[in-house]
Amino acid sequence: MGDPTRALLWVSKSHAKLAAALCAMQHQIGKSSIPKLLVLLGYRRQCNRKTLEGSCNPDRDAQFAHINAAASAAQAAGQPVISVDTKKKELIGSYRNVGSDYRSEGCPDKVKVHDFVDAALGKVVPYGVYDIAANAGCVSVGIDNDTAQFSVNSIRRWLDVMGRERYPHAERLMITADGGGSNGSRVRLFKLELQKLADEPCASLA
Repeated sequence: MGDPTRALLWVSKSHAKLAAALCAMQHQIGKSSIPKLLVLLGYRRQCNRKTLEGSCNPDRDAQFAHINAAASAAQAAGQPVISVDTKKKELIGSYRNVGSDYRSEGCPDKVKVHDFVDAALGKVVPYGVYDIAANAGCVSVGIDNDTAQFSVNSIRRWLDVMGRERYPHAERLMITADGGGSNGSRVRLFKLELQKLADEPCASLA
């Protein structure tokens, strides 16, 4: 949470607007001098920080404690617990990715200069299903949009390919997910598709 006794200095105006405001007050100053003055006054460029609720909110802690207890109980009983999430659309092709890897000196991977969408390949939507106990997972790749139907079909695919083989005697499946996107807690279609999965004759894990 940082130092609670220190006032956080911030300003919403740009350098040009600050310079114009000072000139209107009869000060002679250009916008290039504004950053130096802000530093002298204790201002720093800062990003947003998600701390309004505090680090020890009892309600928030109770929610995660409940989820953790339920997941631990399911794992202790030999039942699968998975975490699902979708990522942003990715370009297909030789495009630059942030990060680095080890290669022979002077031989970097060659990628395209511009990140223009390939008209033939387009973009894909990666949706991950992570088996917490096994520390393993799989990724389904969609070529259209991230929808609730795609989310549940990714879970169905995990069951068919990995889940039933890894947990042959399982009777329940615990799914953890965030509160937004196609698998959000308020998305009715996601709940409907999950019910359809549960109602399928082959949906039983055992």
